[in-house]
Amino acid sequence: MWKTLVKSIGEFKKPSILSPLFVSMEVVIECIIPFVAARLINQIREGCGLDVILRYGLLLLAMAGLSLVFGWLSGVVCATAASGFGRNLRRDMYYRIQGFSFENIDKFSSSSLVTRMTTDVTNVQMAYMMIIRIAVRSPLMLIFAVVMAFVMGGSLALIFVCVIPILGAGLYLIIRKVHPLFVKVFRKYDAFNMSVQENIQGIRVVKSFVREEHEKKKFEGVSEDVRADFTRAEKIIAFNNPLMLFCLYVNMVFIMTFGAYTIITTQGVDFNVGQLSALMVYSFQTLMSLMMLSMVFVMIIISDESGRRIVEVLSEKSALQSPTDPVMEVRDGSVEFVGVSFRYSQKAEHMALSRIDLRIASGETIGVLGGVGSSKTSLVQLIPRLYDATEGVVSVGGRDVRDYDIATLRGQVSVVLQNNMLFSGTIKDNLRWGDPDATDEEIAQACRMAQADEFIARFPEGYDTRIEQGGVNVSGGQKQRLCIARALLKKPKILILDDSTSAVDTRTDAAIRKAFRDYIPETTKIIIAQRVASVQDADRIVLMDKGGVAAVGRHEELLAGNDIYREIYESQNRVGMKA
Repeated sequence: MWKTLVKSIGEFKKPSILSPLFVSMEVVIECIIPFVAARLINQIREGCGLDVILRYGLLLLAMAGLSLVFGWLSGVVCATAASGFGRNLRRDMYYRIQGFSFENIDKFSSSSLVTRMTTDVTNVQMAYMMIIRIAVRSPLMLIFAVVMAFVMGGSLALIFVCVIPILGAGLYLIIRKVHPLFVKVFRKYDAFNMSVQENIQGIRVVKSFVREEHEKKKFEGVSEDVRADFTRAEKIIAFNNPLMLFCLYVNMVFIMTFGAYTIITTQGVDFNVGQLSALMVYSFQTLMSLMMLSMVFVMIIISDESGRRIVEVLSEKSALQSPTDPVMEVRDGSVEFVGVSFRYSQKAEHMALSRIDLRIASGETIGVLGGVGSSKTSLVQLIPRLYDATEGVVSVGGRDVRDYDIATLRGQVSVVLQNNMLFSGTIKDNLRWGDPDATDEEIAQACRMAQADEFIARFPEGYDTRIEQGGVNVSGGQKQRLCIARALLKKPKILILDDSTSAVDTRTDAAIRKAFRDYIPETTKIIIAQRVASVQDADRIVLMDKGGVAAVGRHEELLAGNDIYREIYESQNRVGMKA
């Protein structure tokens, strides 16, 4: 896991190395200071002059200044390294997610990915900061302080040998109990973020159905689960500090008692005041270094599960890859399905599509009709290779879609979803997702074809009108028409409309289809719809039922020869006549 994570250190290797180096210098000086101070105390006891005191005083001041400088430098480079490491982790995860196929994205929920890129990265970043500074400082301080304690205190320093195992055993028990709790709590974090995300995205629905109280209770339930697990973990971790302080005070009491007794009984021959003073400082340094080390362990425990969750994303390989020698040009917009079956995951019990055989000529207009759950969307998602067929072959331009460079294939296939997304920015910014280099005239032409120019002209700022996040300041029909215009700007060989005119009136729907016939006759157009009126003038209509193709033909042929199609047509027309 850590081998994968450290790859994200990147250009911050230098500060990551300098931080332990500066910390080491700081520790060495801090451990020498008590030794020098003890010498000064002994000199004063022997009745030295002011010049000796001044000399020792200046030396201690210089050493304290150096320790301060090295401590400050280690803090600066440590912060630089850790924040840079966190930035790189988020970048690497984001870039990896951008390369995921729909199958990979289905594996991780969006809320889980957000948690991994925020909370989990912050935990790992904090752990890294401690590792390159405190985790270096504490062991070094512990080693130097114990060695110097034996140098200055002799047999009295044996108290450290007794205390350290007690602390080690306590830390081990804490780690063993806490780690499983943090594994659970991060999974619940995902559920917590999912609850918040769903509520915010669907806030209009929540308010429309007056479900605020229900959502509050649901939020409270998930929030309480997270709080309870964190509380259990923190209660166990809370033993750490009292244990440390207990050992520190026992250590100090022992040293002061037996140290003072030895000074008095030996008249300062075997043990003097200077040595007692130094031993007290080394005792404090030893125990404080252990306390800081325990903090590092706690942070590593917390970040361990976060690190594993991050590595899951970084190690995930896209289920869809371009071949070694990909085809870089799509000849035309012809599409062919040969014996195609498809399931969304290996664990799925049933096929979403079964034994599909369908040929679409380049430039043909195909209507796709069927009930809810008939897998209309599943069918068209195989064309731009958003998913790969489980069985059979999907071909575009006479070549298996798996032979193409993925970017090349998708660059020639435009898909407009029913609930397509608009992003924050101007109308023009959103439209240029289709073609970043599109001229104002090309944008206007695409909007005329999509019947979007009329309502854009009514906006005071026209194409420079700002779209709010998610397109909340435009209607559903306006959003769909803008998304169609965006897709047209790609100048694709295949245009797929996945029920993307459901929010526009029949007159506008007809005008959009007429513009397609007049202006892009060579583009293959696949129109998924719920209304027969939206596809009845298509060259052919594909009727989907239960994941298979029930019938293919023109409107008149299906109306005369297919009971399912005739029933759909008549039911919609009866509704229309009653209205």
